[in-house]
Amino acid sequence: MSDRITLTFPDGSTREFDRGVTGFTVAQSISEGLARMAVSVGVDGESWDLSRPINADAAFKVYTLRDDEGWKTYWHSSAHLMAEALEALYPGVKFGIGPAIDRGFYYDVDLGDRTLVAEDLEAIEKKMMELAKRNVAFERQEVSKADAISFFQDKGDEYKLELLEELEDGTITFYNQGDFTDLCRGPHVPSTGTIKYAKLLNIAGAYWRGDQDRKQLTRLYGITFPKKKELDEFIEMMELAKQRDHRKLGRELELFTFSKKVGSGLPLWLPKGTMLRETLVDFLKAEQLRRGYDPVITPHIGRLELYKTSGHYPYYSDSQFPPMMDDEEDGYLLKPMNCPHHTQIFDARPRSYRELPVRLAEFGTVYRYEQSGELSGLTRVRGFTVDDAHIFCRPDQVKEEFKDVIDLTLLVFSSLGFTDFKAQVSLRDKKNKEKYVGEDEQWDKAEQAIREAAEEKGLTTNEVEGEAAFYGPKLDFMVKDALGREWQLGTIQIDYNLPHRFDLNYIGEDNAKHRPVMIHRAPFGSLERFVGVLIEHCGGNFPAWLAPVQVQVLPVGQSFNAYAKDVTAELREAGFRVECDVRHEKIGYKIRSAEVQKVPYMLIVGQREMDGKSVSVRRHGEGDLGSKPLSEFKEMLNEEVRQAFDRS
Repeated sequence: MSDRITLTFPDGSTREFDRGVTGFTVAQSISEGLARMAVSVGVDGESWDLSRPINADAAFKVYTLRDDEGWKTYWHSSAHLMAEALEALYPGVKFGIGPAIDRGFYYDVDLGDRTLVAEDLEAIEKKMMELAKRNVAFERQEVSKADAISFFQDKGDEYKLELLEELEDGTITFYNQGDFTDLCRGPHVPSTGTIKYAKLLNIAGAYWRGDQDRKQLTRLYGITFPKKKELDEFIEMMELAKQRDHRKLGRELELFTFSKKVGSGLPLWLPKGTMLRETLVDFLKAEQLRRGYDPVITPHIGRLELYKTSGHYPYYSDSQFPPMMDDEEDGYLLKPMNCPHHTQIFDARPRSYRELPVRLAEFGTVYRYEQSGELSGLTRVRGFTVDDAHIFCRPDQVKEEFKDVIDLTLLVFSSLGFTDFKAQVSLRDKKNKEKYVGEDEQWDKAEQAIREAAEEKGLTTNEVEGEAAFYGPKLDFMVKDALGREWQLGTIQIDYNLPHRFDLNYIGEDNAKHRPVMIHRAPFGSLERFVGVLIEHCGGNFPAWLAPVQVQVLPVGQSFNAYAKDVTAELREAGFRVECDVRHEKIGYKIRSAEVQKVPYMLIVGQREMDGKSVSVRRHGEGDLGSKPLSEFKEMLNEEVRQAFDRS
């Protein structure tokens, strides 16, 4: 065995190092500055500690806090620091899991009979910083399964013991910092001293392993930074996020509501919210018609056998409402997905290769049994509508159809102001193939088609294993909102498996039967989730073409109500969404009310406007735009709406 190994860097270059070299030493060989910034390294795509020896040839990358992986390491280390603080403050605490998340980290803990309140967070933060200042190393320790079990039996932590049951001997590692030890695969930052500023954000409940029949643990959320400026900016962003919270704005703008009598996670759309939603639907319907989609409608339930054939039952059974039994059937299921129904529409009659692709589109409502603790306004609900379409095409048509769906998805984003996004190729987890249906050859073809289509459309993508649907890989769009938060919105999936499971076919040019390929796509994703994200992205300031109320007419006194109503009627006749405020209130009060409701245009009418058949125009957030003839205002608003659609 050679004493030298070869590391391949992201730019394709290679260098030799002594076997057992650490990631820190490799970073140092590149530059001292990079070594100072490094928090972890990538070795063949797996994140490692900087101090871990590398003993074989590998692809190598240095992660800093400019990388998502670097922040993941930093925040996961912070979760361990918080756990150490909790153990110091609350002896006997037991620990579940403590991962990094998109912004920060959490740890699920069992505090026995003690209930934490918001006032406790400050004491935990203080203890975290006290422990961090010791600047002790995070040390990786490989342990046998027997020793690991013995350790946590002595500690009396049944949660870690349960996690250990799923691990194989020879794969188990502990991490130690000072007197604290945790079961963890890592990696971690070199020492606690890199964690300078902490803020604990929230206390929530979380069932152990996500099972509502198990004990509910306390989930503590937090975030840390190496610089105070970064923490201050985050706190400022959090305050802005509270102001833009779609649940808060949904109430204030009268868009949607929830009722315990109806059920948790089942939104009720109020008139203004319905108008907003329907405008989005109409926008996409019109674009789909231009692109050759055929609208369809399917029922809200289906036979259980339908979902057994598709694989949604049992693959998604944990998140589905229980089957409804019937004396004559094997049961019915509230529709968790639209795709099985669409296969039956395709299969309703023989198909020729000449008529493919067949594009079936539906705004179909589906139902998932989300746990009550995970429900969150519109962004996590139990009943939601998907802008679903399924394209049945020949294998030679897959790439072009996929590229057209990419164009449609990008159109939706640009029309609604989502300009910051990245594309993710979501692949199967090849180590756990039992989670997926279909043959390797089909998966390989689908994955390669997605890569090629994305490349030809100029998209920069990253690949993530384990995020595919059970029936096929997909291209997911991760969109950043105005506050820098990332959301998964549009998705496109290639599926060779459902056509096989439902025995779908078309007659080819050779007069023989052939299997179509199925493309699943949803540019909005869930309408509920999309609207929730959109509200927070624009702070409720919708563009004029989308706003539920585009214009509010405000008479300055009761004697001008008749003219105000005439203006309202004329604008409605022209197709605009208009309200008229004829309350016996001062004009200043009416203007403030319209501003709070974020109505794009306010038209103030008094004696001068009535005499001149004009309106005094105010723009939300901009103020007075001057007096205009009503006909000129109509043309101005028409042009603004037209431009929004022309960009599409």
